[in-house]
Amino acid sequence: MFDGSSLTVAGLCDVADGIAAAILSEDAAARIDASRAVVDRHATDDRPMYGINTGFGALAETIIPPDALDALQLNLLRSHAAGVGEPLGARAVRATMALRANVLAKGFSGIRRLTVEHLLALLNAHVHPIVPSRGSVGASGDLAPLAHISLVLIGEGMATVGDNPLPMSGAEALAHAGLAPIRLGAKEGLALINGTQPSTAVATLALADARRLSRAADIAVALSIDALRGSVHPFEARIHDARPYAGQQRSAANVRRLLEGSAINKSHEKCGKVQDAYSLRCAAQVHGAARDALDFVERTLTTEANAATDNPMVFAGDDEIVSGGNFHGAPVSMAADLLAIASAQFATISERRCDRLVNPVLSELAPFLTPNSGLQSGYMMAQVTAAALASEIKTLAHPASVDTIPTSANREDHVSMSMGAALKAERAVALATRVVAIEILCASQALDLLAPLVTSPLLQRVHAHVRSGVPALDDDRPPSPDIERIASMIATGSLENSCAGEVK
Repeated sequence: MFDGSSLTVAGLCDVADGIAAAILSEDAAARIDASRAVVDRHATDDRPMYGINTGFGALAETIIPPDALDALQLNLLRSHAAGVGEPLGARAVRATMALRANVLAKGFSGIRRLTVEHLLALLNAHVHPIVPSRGSVGASGDLAPLAHISLVLIGEGMATVGDNPLPMSGAEALAHAGLAPIRLGAKEGLALINGTQPSTAVATLALADARRLSRAADIAVALSIDALRGSVHPFEARIHDARPYAGQQRSAANVRRLLEGSAINKSHEKCGKVQDAYSLRCAAQVHGAARDALDFVERTLTTEANAATDNPMVFAGDDEIVSGGNFHGAPVSMAADLLAIASAQFATISERRCDRLVNPVLSELAPFLTPNSGLQSGYMMAQVTAAALASEIKTLAHPASVDTIPTSANREDHVSMSMGAALKAERAVALATRVVAIEILCASQALDLLAPLVTSPLLQRVHAHVRSGVPALDDDRPPSPDIERIASMIATGSLENSCAGEVK
């Protein structure tokens, strides 16, 4: 139900995955009608009103005659569909459509209810416009991606339908769904494309993946602590209560629960080792800081998902149309940059644990975790892959939000780069997931080498789940498929589910 104010990350993911239907609330419909009435009253005024009877951007002082107002909106969509590069995935497109519908539901856009309902009908019919991923600087919103989506509403552009990957014209896609093209009225083209929804969609879906990554990272470090015969004492509650960051406390509590009852841990209680390396001992502090960053990202993106990002904005209660700058993607770009930085924290510390696991000097286990080292290379190259991914993530963590380049004849002289930031964050999360998957791959093998000693009951369940898709390494085989299987366990949530809800 889209009401413009209550969309959550989980709710958006449900729409993106086709689990929930897209429906407009009655209150939202009334607000849309009220704002449209204001546009209809003012559309033929002699006074210039941006985007209604004027050109766009640097052409804002060009007055458009009343008989050309509909053509103005049509030309806007056609001219602004300038995206290039590989298309966004269907989930991201669906999330974008849902977010735009939710923004329109707030009633500040001046669009017709018919047009909003047409957008929702496309979403429910699984008509997915083909949207090139590059071409937005995140100011005046993500104009190009939204224009590519909006073209399909009028029977132009390109789209896919359902699970059929073959592109078809917008007109064909509408016909396949039993829908007819719409004809745009005054301001409607602008109402469809003014906003940050594509970058918000990409960043929000990446955030949902990063939440699962954060829980998998805690599972991974618990496995590694046991595999490396590390200490559980650095995760005692009293340590973390003395520095009460919420993320740090959650991460430490996860590790304590996961290691409870470990026979491996008990076997070396009095081994004489004073302190573990930072990658083990400081894991809760690092993972926790990244978790707190994710909390900030979620607050920002949830606010943006339920915010009016139009220009001009229609205030029905005051019968006024006012120009502003809510389309600027600065909040989204900075949140997405922080998401990439948090991903780098999970990945870089995980890669260090991977190195300790395969290095016999540090692990006191068989070199590269293979019983026949020399003849076999074991997980030597798996750790190299983790290093390569961690290094790439570091470059992705360089902030896009600090960049700006003037556009539209210097009228749009400060831009956010929110789409670039979101795309970087999406890739950083995906790569970090694979780094943590490699740690879990190595730690699971290390636990096998420590038999007959066994880990904790919870980690035994994790280990069994990993082994259900990835057998122990007896003879060399390509690690790549195993890494991807574990990455899929992380991404789908099945890894954390093996812990019976004990990892928060």
